[in-house]
Amino acid sequence: MSSSISSFFSSLFPVIQCEPEEPEKEPKAEAEAEAEEEEEPEDLHPQIREEAQRSAKCAKLTKHFEHCQEKVSSGQGFKGEDCVEELMMHCVDEATAPKLFSKLR
Repeated sequence: MSSSISSFFSSLFPVIQCEPEEPEKEPKAEAEAEAEEEEEPEDLHPQIREEAQRSAKCAKLTKHFEHCQEKVSSGQGFKGEDCVEELMMHCVDEATAPKLFSKLR
C-alpha cells in the first residue's frame, strides 16, 4: 500500500534526489590573497583635513572656530549660539578636496 501512495505522489510531484556536495578546498595562498584584496584602505580624509587646518592659510579660521566651540560648550556663549558661521570653514574644504581626490583610485 505504501508503494501505491508513493507512486501516486511521485506522479503528481517530480521527485528530485540530491547527492551531498563535497566542499571545495581552496589552497591557502588563494584564500590569503582574497583576504588582502578585501581589506578596506585607510581613510586619508581626517589626516589631510588636519594638515589643512594647521596650514598657514587656514590656521586663523581654525583657531577662531575652536575658540567658539570651547566658549559655547562651557556655557559662556550667548543664548542659542552654535558656531554655525565658523563651521563654514571653506578654507579647509578647499585645501582638502584636491589632495583627497588625487589619492582616490
